[in-house]
Amino acid sequence: MLAPAAGAKVRAGMLGTGHSHFYGKYKAMLDSPDYEVVGAVENNAAAKAALQKDPRYAALKWLDEDAMLHDPSIQLVVVECRVWEALPWGKKVIAAGKHLHLEKPTGNEWKPFKDLVEEARRKKLIVQAGYLWRWHQGVMAAIEAAKKGWLGEVYMVRGTMNSDRGMEERALEAKFKGGGLFELSGHVIDRVVELLGRPKTVKSWLRHDTNVADKLADNNLAVFEFDHALAVIAQSAKMGGSGDHRSFEIIGTDGTFFVHPESSPPRMRVYMRKAQGPYKAGWQDLTLPPQPRFIPDFAELASAIQTGKPLKHSYDHELLLHETLLRASGELA
Repeated sequence: MLAPAAGAKVRAGMLGTGHSHFYGKYKAMLDSPDYEVVGAVENNAAAKAALQKDPRYAALKWLDEDAMLHDPSIQLVVVECRVWEALPWGKKVIAAGKHLHLEKPTGNEWKPFKDLVEEARRKKLIVQAGYLWRWHQGVMAAIEAAKKGWLGEVYMVRGTMNSDRGMEERALEAKFKGGGLFELSGHVIDRVVELLGRPKTVKSWLRHDTNVADKLADNNLAVFEFDHALAVIAQSAKMGGSGDHRSFEIIGTDGTFFVHPESSPPRMRVYMRKAQGPYKAGWQDLTLPPQPRFIPDFAELASAIQTGKPLKHSYDHELLLHETLLRASGELA
């Protein structure tokens, strides 16, 4: 595994700036004692010029793509691009022998993604996808309660990942059959497959139901069937206050765990038939501290590169997640 010298920072480059998470991940690495951001690549001249005028990037060095990919001192490349660029650019990173953080959704194709992950596995290179709820304390607490049996037999998982998209964002999401579900619901599907594994069947309703004059699938529902459980994910693209409404819920025979991960403040509503772990019997409302994005996943990534310890989400998890997202989005039968 490509690793820095003992005690040295992870030298990282950023390939692409087109994703909305670019600044957050740049800042997370910039603020971390574990990283040195060597620079970024933006092949679109207009986009690069705009960022060069932004004071937030005053210290950011701009690199040539080939120079960055062939710099042996760079261990990690963070790909922050448009969806259709994810797989071609991710493939370049793995071919160059570097660890990869790949923004979500990780492309809309199955075989190229599978080939990328298997090549990384063969080379012992890390692949980490950029899904936001993996380290959210509330979502992790819900999954912990389910896995420890505190909720009894889990038979239902429900999630919402709505948005309130402007026309520019709608145009980008409309490029894909799954529309808003494909763009956003991977965050929820990621948590569903961690808890329940591979669904037996996936059924989706990908609809355009608003009066906006485009063809975006903006009112969507996906149902995942397991041996003894169902998971239901709803996603719409024109909901005011959608951030506070986003939710993740696990229902079992002995308890229910309901999380609003992106509300302000994040909160949980929990029911237990009897006291379990840190939770009392009956309903209880719990408030969480702020959940900063990108910091814990990049901390785990640095530790994995520095020590060789595997990520908690394996190659096989990334493959199952991507396969299931594509099934739900109508891209894979």
